[in-house]
Amino acid sequence: MISENKLSQQAIDLENEYGAHNYHPLPVVLSKGEGVFVWDVEGKRYYDFLSAYSAVNQGHCHPAIIGALKTQAESLTLTSRAFYSDMLGKYEQFVTNYFGFDKVLPMNTGAEAVETAIKLCRKYAYEKKGIAENEAQIIVCKNNFHGRTTTIISFSNDEVARKNFGPYTSGFLKIDYDNLEALEETIKANKNVAGFLVEPIQGEAGVYVPSEGYLTKAKEICEKHGVLFIADEVQTGVARTGQLLAVNHENVKPDILILGKALSGGVYPVSAVFSSSEIMDVIRPGQHGSTFGGNPLACAVAIAALNVVTDENLAEKAEELGQLFRSEINTRLVEKSKFVSLVRGKGLLNAIVINDDEDSSTAWDICIKLRDNGLLAKPTHGNIIRFAPPLVMTKEQLLECVSIIESTILEFEN
Repeated sequence: MISENKLSQQAIDLENEYGAHNYHPLPVVLSKGEGVFVWDVEGKRYYDFLSAYSAVNQGHCHPAIIGALKTQAESLTLTSRAFYSDMLGKYEQFVTNYFGFDKVLPMNTGAEAVETAIKLCRKYAYEKKGIAENEAQIIVCKNNFHGRTTTIISFSNDEVARKNFGPYTSGFLKIDYDNLEALEETIKANKNVAGFLVEPIQGEAGVYVPSEGYLTKAKEICEKHGVLFIADEVQTGVARTGQLLAVNHENVKPDILILGKALSGGVYPVSAVFSSSEIMDVIRPGQHGSTFGGNPLACAVAIAALNVVTDENLAEKAEELGQLFRSEINTRLVEKSKFVSLVRGKGLLNAIVINDDEDSSTAWDICIKLRDNGLLAKPTHGNIIRFAPPLVMTKEQLLECVSIIESTILEFEN
């Protein structure tokens, strides 16, 4: 990995020498963030067009969220769940009302929340639906991304994430995404199906948006057969797609909702699983938990982060700016450039597909040049570049970024 700057290279060398090589970062070393911008250790400013994989929807270091963090950190940070705290009940009341569910089970990371939802679904199937113990099946979609724990990679078809990590956890059935017929046929063919776990938009796979009506009909199929509809909105939730939740585009209410990332505005690890009292009440003391889950600091940060979403109309902004982004990219690049074959997305979760195969370096090379031109993005699956800026971005900033993207890609045509 090459860098012309000594400070950056020193930081990169330290990671390479002392850290596990489980990521392949873009060669830029960041030391400061504010709003839609980040700065490297040499002081160069960039537009952040990834938002820590949609964790920083509210912008970097939002003063209201940082203020809540500081205030709470000075009084109480952690009790564990061995004791009550004065923040957890307040947070649980706030967040369940905010998203419209009876109960919440607080965790820390997105993968933990997915694991929680899987356990909750299985336990409900055994105790309420009458499925024989250890026989429950959960339907998942091919090309999914729900995390990288052992159980989760067991139902991934990404060999990079899976290979040499077996033996794998059983109990999952894989179907094609955006295929209602496959969903219904699989449920009918397997009497022990307990749940359907799905991303409303497949983000890591390349921002695949399903056909209109897919989520509505999938929920109807699940209801008809007594199967729990589980929505993983770790990446798509909290206003990213132009609605508070991506399922809201079709007025679908999941039986189990999974949130993380922007639940804290990227300030602190906070995740959550929401459901009805009937489903959630199968979890009893000692059966699931986390030392840090629902800690006072997390509660204060999450309340502040969600208030920012409301106060600054971030869902509405994401909807408006997302439509503008896709329109501009279509006009300036898709219709004119030989390199960009299409743009897709909802709200401010978008991707462009580079007209090259997955094994080429074209998308990576474009991201390196975007970095040089003051904008940070990252390829996914080789030939796809995901664009997901903080939702606090202005129209003028967005158009400036579109110009950077346009001029950068057009450089490759000459």
